[in-house]
Amino acid sequence: MKYVSTRGGMQAQLFSEVLLEGLAPDGGLAIPQTVPVVSTAELESWRSLSYADLAAKVLGLFVTDIPAQTLAQLTRDAYTEESFQTEAIVPIKPLMGEMSLLGLSEGPTLAFKDMAMQFLGQIFPHVLAARHTRLNILGATSGDTGSAAEYAMRSKPGVAVFMLSPLGRMSTFQRAQMYSLQDANIHNLAVKGNFDQAQDVVKALASDLDFKAQYKLGAVNSINWARIAAQVVYYFHGWLKATTRSEQLVSFAVPSGNFGNILAGHIARMMGLPIRRLVLATNENNVLEEFFRTGVYRPRSALQTHVTSSPSMDISRASNFERFVYHLLDGDAAQVAALWSQLGQTGQFDLSSYQPSFEKQYGFVSGTSTHADRLTTIRSVYEKTGVLIDPHTADGVKVAAQFAEPGIPMLVLETALPAKFSETIEEAIGHPAPLPKGLENLESLAQKVTVLPCDVESVSAYIRDHVTS
Repeated sequence: MKYVSTRGGMQAQLFSEVLLEGLAPDGGLAIPQTVPVVSTAELESWRSLSYADLAAKVLGLFVTDIPAQTLAQLTRDAYTEESFQTEAIVPIKPLMGEMSLLGLSEGPTLAFKDMAMQFLGQIFPHVLAARHTRLNILGATSGDTGSAAEYAMRSKPGVAVFMLSPLGRMSTFQRAQMYSLQDANIHNLAVKGNFDQAQDVVKALASDLDFKAQYKLGAVNSINWARIAAQVVYYFHGWLKATTRSEQLVSFAVPSGNFGNILAGHIARMMGLPIRRLVLATNENNVLEEFFRTGVYRPRSALQTHVTSSPSMDISRASNFERFVYHLLDGDAAQVAALWSQLGQTGQFDLSSYQPSFEKQYGFVSGTSTHADRLTTIRSVYEKTGVLIDPHTADGVKVAAQFAEPGIPMLVLETALPAKFSETIEEAIGHPAPLPKGLENLESLAQKVTVLPCDVESVSAYIRDHVTS
């Protein structure tokens, strides 16, 4: 299995090479030359596997340059009951009718990003040690990626993390979770801008090939293919737990801002997993919903990006969307490159001629949710089921209800535990979300963070001053 760039300007590389690369040298994203297909017999043989062993099977289709036995040990070290507080790792939590939650928030930072980051926390040191090198991870977070990456990489040999976050735009809990880490290899940079602007800085530095090589920059944002591959696993897990026969269809509803989480579902569907629909849920920043409804991709400016009560989705330029467009255009990298060039010039592109295939061929449908919808959904689910959900998951539940079908399980991908967004929870149900055991005093801990302007010069200067050889 080798990987190429969505824009065609990268020689085919093995998994371990794109793992350390992040953004491709031509500004595109690494993607498999071919998507592996899982047979019905193979899928059925996975029913009795633990989550860690299922991860080894699925990831083994993408990671062909690491021995299977080694990969299996890495996944067993990543997905432990100690880290996820449950033997199931990803439990299914029934809600109403055909709808259930896929419990992705049991990990160390209480968010779905842990599902991939715990694997990256194992595979990065392994590959770096084998190559006798180190890596400086540069990323941007809208809330959960940063803490998941930092908790996975803290004190790991050969790795440092430089994480940009938008100043004042995350919840109090999210900030405390990230900024309270005191590890020497963790650098929190609160930048004066929104997530999209922070991501632009990351992409600019990743595109500066000389700077990238000199300072050994890599990525853990979902521009890194390893993140997507690791997230594919829980779609297989969810399907296996929600079905009893090989031909049974399942739909997945996914709160989406950067398109990485639902892209993993798209990959799983291409691999042959019997997925009926991929239900994309956005908040008021509905650029992706608009695309799947109209075929026009029209990112918004920083000033046009709403600050909402589901802040991890306050994104108007979805980094992973390019990978879907690559498949939509049958792997025509030149056309993808031309579209992104056009996007830079005009601020939009039109693929409405492909719109009929969005659901028919790829299973995508979409919808939006507002602050009022979130409050209503959180309150309604809590009153009817006793289950408390976070605002992003509420966006998913609200939109999923529009596409629920009799006889077809609808799994809503849980985004985070509600404690991370207690202000909104209190507004919805009249009292704050309970804090998980051991985290009651998190917000009172000392915090280590550096505030910077949101520009390339300031961030690059900080990296120069703090990189260790």
